[in-house]
Amino acid sequence: MKYLVTGATGNIGSGVTRCLLARGARPCVFVRDAKKARALFGNRVEVRVGDLSGSRASLSAALAGVDAAFLLSSGPKLGVRDRSFALAARDAGVKHLVKLSTLDVSTGVGTGPWHARGETAIRESGLSFTFIRSAAFMSNVLGWADSIASEGVLRSSTGEGRIAFIHPDDLAEVATHALTASESIEESLVVTGPEALSYGEMATRIGATIGKTVRFESISDEEAQASVGRGPYAAALVDIWRAIREGRMALVNDGVERVLGRRPRSFDRWVAQHADAFL
Repeated sequence: MKYLVTGATGNIGSGVTRCLLARGARPCVFVRDAKKARALFGNRVEVRVGDLSGSRASLSAALAGVDAAFLLSSGPKLGVRDRSFALAARDAGVKHLVKLSTLDVSTGVGTGPWHARGETAIRESGLSFTFIRSAAFMSNVLGWADSIASEGVLRSSTGEGRIAFIHPDDLAEVATHALTASESIEESLVVTGPEALSYGEMATRIGATIGKTVRFESISDEEAQASVGRGPYAAALVDIWRAIREGRMALVNDGVERVLGRRPRSFDRWVAQHADAFL
């Protein structure tokens, strides 16, 4: 089997690539920067250079000989890119497509509508698919590192609302299973972390790990918007934070355990692995 991974130099894509390497595969990585890919993986991967916004013909060429592909796309126009990629994959004879989506597809929150359009495009292509509808990643917490390190504070408009962040390594393992499973998994798979925590609770746990007090400071939607600027992605973030505050993002499920046969990694474990970022 030949696998292709998009976003292979990023957080999740690199994890999927490492999981495939650990299974003895030599995956193709579809990247814009060949040098960066070589720095990460050496000659253990086949590098195919290109861009998801490229032509259908260029995408088909990049997908030549591939049996299963992992698709990671972002931004308000991802539906257009997902459609092009799916049609190119069909042209190239790809048998299965795994798309990293979001559980917000079902709620319409934040980036959910973008991914809903991407999912629709893939369904309409006729390809066999798996959509991984994931909770937000624990690695997003690194966005708090500067204020925690310099001020000992985490500011957010999420109030006391909770969310079950997922460890990126769990997500990578789930995606790899979907890519490599002998049976075709044509479904939408929802995965979350093991517990829903408020931002205040996460601040406390970070503080306990790094040995200093980290306080949570609640801010308004307007203040949150000012902190991230303007544009579609910034607006999506504020919408997600509002939904957390309103109690609409606290889902916890057993998706990781059903796929991997074990409990998902905890938030405390992720913090311990990245404690230096908060000091």
